[in-house]
Amino acid sequence: MAETTHTPAPGVAEHPSLALVDSAGELPGGRRFDDLATPDSTTAWLVAHDLVAPGVQLYEHCQGRLTGLREAIRDLMAAHVERTAPTDGAVRILNDALTSAPGALRLHFDEKTGFVRNAEHPATQVVEHAMAVIAEDAAALLTNDEASMLAVCEAESCERFFLRTHARRQWCSTRCGDRVRAARAYARKRAALSGQAT
Repeated sequence: MAETTHTPAPGVAEHPSLALVDSAGELPGGRRFDDLATPDSTTAWLVAHDLVAPGVQLYEHCQGRLTGLREAIRDLMAAHVERTAPTDGAVRILNDALTSAPGALRLHFDEKTGFVRNAEHPATQVVEHAMAVIAEDAAALLTNDEASMLAVCEAESCERFFLRTHARRQWCSTRCGDRVRAARAYARKRAALSGQAT
């Protein structure tokens, strides 16, 4: 997986949809990152977020579908935060992902444990299952009480979404907050110095 060198934003651990949206962006200094840049890094990201079992191998087509879902959820979250209408395409992509995996739990018998129910996802449906879980989380997040806590980081060049831990929180991390405060202090110092020079 690509080295992102940032701490997870609040809410990412609880919401795979937030984790997906924040899996690409820009780091300080203008360096871009994308945890889903290749099929292997996409697989590693899904395994790290307990969305697929270790040993699964995804292909480029599956990677493309997941990055498409990421852009759709980003569009939906941005529309929510900005109080604008999302694109029709983003709503369609999310709804397609919601219904892409079978929802019924099948009955199985195990001689040691007895009857159990679980979902069966053949190798060809692994990405559909992961996308359905992420899409369900996104739909729930956008419609439940936590929706009012959803925000985008206000630090320049940061594109990460997060859940506000308090109403006045503006940044996704201490690092982003420190960068903004340092930039403001530098601007004040420059303004003061230019005022003395005249």
